[in-house]
Order: sequence, then C-alpha cells, then structure tokens
Amino acid sequence: MKRRNLVRAATLVASLAFALPSHAQTWPSKPIKIVVPYQAGQGTDVGARLFAEQLTKALGQQVYVDNKPGAGGNIGTAEAARSANDGYTLLMGTVATQTMNEFLYPSVGYDSQKDFEPVALVAMLPMVISANPSFPVNSVSELVAAAKAKPDKIDIALPSTTARLVFELLKAQSGAPLFGVPYKGSATAMTEVTGGQLPVIIDTATATRSQVSGGKLKPLGITTLKSSELLPGVKSVAEQGFPGFEVTAWNALYAPKGTPKAIVDRLNAEVARILAQPETRQRLLQIGFEPAGGSPDLLAAFEKREREKWEPVIKAAGLKGD
Repeated sequence: MKRRNLVRAATLVASLAFALPSHAQTWPSKPIKIVVPYQAGQGTDVGARLFAEQLTKALGQQVYVDNKPGAGGNIGTAEAARSANDGYTLLMGTVATQTMNEFLYPSVGYDSQKDFEPVALVAMLPMVISANPSFPVNSVSELVAAAKAKPDKIDIALPSTTARLVFELLKAQSGAPLFGVPYKGSATAMTEVTGGQLPVIIDTATATRSQVSGGKLKPLGITTLKSSELLPGVKSVAEQGFPGFEVTAWNALYAPKGTPKAIVDRLNAEVARILAQPETRQRLLQIGFEPAGGSPDLLAAFEKREREKWEPVIKAAGLKGD
C-alpha cells in the first residue's frame, strides 16, 4: 500500500510538471530586463539597479535595467504591458504608474489592473522637500511663511507625479502661493536647483540624500508622518504644522499579465530572500529606501487601497498630467 501511494505521488508530481509551460520549467535561460519608466539616476532607477544586481546572482542569468522615461512613467509602463509574458520582461512600477496616472491622463496606454501580474512590493520611498543652501529658509514652515510674505516669488522643481502631488497638498493645506515647475526626471531638476536656477525641489529621499550629504541641498521636511531614520534630524511636514500630511512613493515589481504563476512565485521568493539579507537592507536604507516585501496578493490589495486613496485627492485638486 505504501509503495502504491508513493507511485501515485510520483505520478502526480510528474503530471504537474508536464502541465507547466515548457518555458516556465526552464526559466530563466536568457537575460531578464527590468523596465524602469524614468530617467537613470532617479529613485526608482537606483533601487531597480540594486535589485537587478541581486537577482542576477540569485537567478544565474543577467538581469539588467532598461530606462524608458516619458509621460510621467506611462511610456515605459505601456511598453512593459505590451511585452511577452514569458518572464523575461519585468516592470519596476511605482505609486504613480500603478495608482495615480490613470486619474491624471486621458489615456496612459495600459491598464494597471488588467495588464500586469503583481510580483512583490519592493520598497517605500519617502519624499523630501529641500532647497539650495543659499535659499534663506530652513524648514517647510519657513518656506510657507516666505511664500506668503513675497507672493509669486518661489518656484519648486517637480520631477515626478508624486512630487507634484506633494506640492499640490502643501499648497492646499498651507495656502501658500507656491509655483511648480515640472521636469521629466530628477537629473535635470537637481542640476538646476543645486545650480541656483530654482530654489526648491521635491523628490524622493533616494534622489535627495546624496545631494544633502554633499552639501548641495538642505532638507526642509520629509513627507512621512514622523521623522525618518533615512534623514535623521529632519522633521516631517506633519510635525511642522500640517497634521496628517503624508505622501510616500513606492516601488513594486510587476510582470506582464499571463506570466506563468511558477515564474511569478519564483521572483517573489527571490525578492523576499534579497530583502531578508541584512546587508541588502542596509544598502537600501543608505540609498533612501525603506524595505517592504510581501506576497503578490498583498501587493494587489495594497495597490487597490492606494488607488482608492489617491483618486479622490487627484480629482478634487483638478490635477492633470503634462
């Protein structure tokens, strides 16, 4: 009887193996591309390159980043959505591409809910409001006061959709006459602010930290509810007279819809292993990421909550994508 049960079990395992698509059984057998829908050097790009490096080691195949910036992340995200669902093209999606852009643009070229398989929430990226060191304010509360004292004088560089949302919320809650200047990515915006062409920028902690440590920017406030270990000593916007103010960007790994579950599960497991490594966690914190993680189902549920959170905010503010 025991032998018969073993034979049945072996037969079941074999049948399940044959039921999997052949490419799922042999995956990966060639390099894997992670589409990053933003410029090189932006927060999402920096994090994606770290994970590409670690996934290369884990999977035994080269994993590389392909930057496809434009239209607030829509161009690269749409390209990833149209890619083959064989596990060789992935997307490093963001709060903007997966939950905000559909409410900002008349057409984004993809359906964030129908065109992708959630893989794993990778990291949370707090936003930072910072200024050129020569600009005579040292906090968000001082920035607001300066804007009210001299209307029409303070321009703020906005290199992402999330930065724009932070800007609009700050204007709404403070009543300050601030003016946003949109950019296609962090690199140009940072260059102009550190060079003194504009006084203030809103960007991820990832993109901001190196400029702060190099003395090229001074942080005015971070958009978490409380101060963060990512920027010790910097008060949150909420702690500076704007209770409840919170906007946190995030990155998550996705695959085109229909990617075999075996591949999605393998990727999720590898991301979990990477995030569990103390040295990886430390590297993430060093570049401005708060490590996340979780199952594909948890990512889907989180994404749904974020969409429900930001849809009314965007519509109430009348925001439109550029």
